[in-house]
Amino acid sequence: MKKGIILIICMLCLLACQEPEARRPISQKTGSYITESVKRNKELISEEEVIIKKIIEKDTSNTYISSESGFWYTYTTQDTLSTKTPIKGDIVNFTYDLQTLSGTVILPKEEIGVQAIKVDQSNQELISGIRDGIKILKEGETITFLFPSHKAYGYYGFEDKIGSNVPIRSTVTLLKIENNEPK
Repeated sequence: MKKGIILIICMLCLLACQEPEARRPISQKTGSYITESVKRNKELISEEEVIIKKIIEKDTSNTYISSESGFWYTYTTQDTLSTKTPIKGDIVNFTYDLQTLSGTVILPKEEIGVQAIKVDQSNQELISGIRDGIKILKEGETITFLFPSHKAYGYYGFEDKIGSNVPIRSTVTLLKIENNEPK
C-alpha cells in the first residue's frame, strides 16, 4: 500500500514538473488587415487634403499657412507685436466654433462657451487640431483652422452633429494666457 502511494506521488511530481504547452491559434493573422487599414487611411487623408487645398485656392482674400501638424490656418486677427504664445503647462482661455468646410456652423462659439485648458495635457476632451492650434495663437488673436478629419473627430465623429471622417473648419480666439509656473 505504501509503495502504491509513493508511486502515485512520484508520478504526480513528474507530471507537475512538465511546462505547459502553449496553444496555437487556429488561424494566424498575416497583418493584411493592418496593411489595408493604413492604405485606406492614407487615401482618405489624400482626398481630404485635395478638398482643403481647393477651398484654399478659391479663398483668394485670405493667406493660408500649412502647419507641421497637418492642418491649415489663416489669421482673422493677428498681433504682430507680441511674441508670447502658450507653452506646456500654461492655462489658456479661448473660444471656438465648429463648422463644415463650406462654413455652415455646426456648433456656435456661444453654445460651446469660453474654454479653459492646460496646454499639452492629453487627458482633455478637445480635438488634437485645436490642442495643436492653440500653441500658435497669441492673446487676442483669432485664427480660422481647416482640419482634416484625423485632426478633428476622426472615425468616431461627434454625437449626431459631425459624422465619421469629416474634415472641419474652426475659428478660435485666444482670450488669455495664464503662466502656470509656481511663484
